Amino acid sequence: MYVPGFAGASPEAKAAKNLNNFFNYIASYNREAYEEITEFLGSHSLNDGDKFISELMRESSQHKGLALRILEVRSAYCKNDFEWDNLKRLAIKMVNESNTRLMRDYVLETSPVEAEK
Repeated sequence: MYVPGFAGASPEAKAAKNLNNFFNYIASYNREAYEEITEFLGSHSLNDGDKFISELMRESSQHKGLALRILEVRSAYCKNDFEWDNLKRLAIKMVNESNTRLMRDYVLETSPVEAEK
């Protein structure tokens, strides 16, 4: 489905980009390198996963090894551990519940019938 306003990218492409950044966030958790990652996060945002990794690789040789490990882990997590079917189920459930709540709230707000006391 074409959705205008996405600068030529589909909604799925935008979601995939966000998931890529999310996988980066997950892969960045590393007990052995907690202090290095925490310190690096103090001056580098994880909002853009690729930019984060690019900067991490160039910080030092130790950080380069950590960046390569993050790339390996995020790829493995995406391929083997992320529950894609569960994501779809939860997204559908969330949209349906949200739509129902928003419509119910709107009807209650705009209905001339007073709520029973």
